[in-house]
Amino acid sequence: MNVEKVKEILKLHPGLEKSLGMEFISTDSEQECVGIMPVDERNMQPFGFLSGGAVLALAETLAGIGSCSLNPKDICVGMNVTCNHLHSAVKGDTVTGIAKIIHRGRQTHVWQVEVRNQQDVLISTISVTNFIIKK
Repeated sequence: MNVEKVKEILKLHPGLEKSLGMEFISTDSEQECVGIMPVDERNMQPFGFLSGGAVLALAETLAGIGSCSLNPKDICVGMNVTCNHLHSAVKGDTVTGIAKIIHRGRQTHVWQVEVRNQQDVLISTISVTNFIIKK
């Protein structure tokens, strides 16, 4: 999925993605988008592990970027996020999120996001539902 136009918007209005160190990558597939995030002081628990909230932020942001890329004339907002954390990531690691659209309706998009560490271990699996608002 080509996310370059959405990345330009994010440069003009940086938010949580910048604060947490997220980067987004265009892919050849029109059904998925990819983001990476280093595990460091910006997104860690006091115990040295990646914060679950940061994982949720990565997943919801990826799904939002995907929906905005698919519907560039509309406003896409998060409606529901459900997550299971399965393993941890530690300082110095980089996690990769892959968001795949599993439902593309007129008013809702449902995304399945997997977040993995550098060793390709599944850290979290997340479902994100976005609401599509016509401008």
